[in-house]
Amino acid sequence: MKELRKRMNQTTTKSPDPPEWITTTEAAELTGYARAYFRQLIQRGRLHQVEKRGRDWFLSKDEVLAYSKKMKELGSAKHDPWGMGARQSGDKAE
Repeated sequence: MKELRKRMNQTTTKSPDPPEWITTTEAAELTGYARAYFRQLIQRGRLHQVEKRGRDWFLSKDEVLAYSKKMKELGSAKHDPWGMGARQSGDKAE
């Protein structure tokens, strides 16, 4: 738990150019995802350019838009952990 708290309280910006910061609320309005979903992405380490200021999270606008675009491109494949596509019509669940 201490490790997660430590990681969540540090800035993990990797870009040499300072990103345009937006709040989780702004990210939600921009993409249609929920604010809580962005907090989950941060906790799971899926967003890297984040900064916590007080009780608020700030995210890189470019990274949020890139994540949203990638998820839209993947479509239903984002739910396929093996990358094999949907079950073939001849396959039966056992």
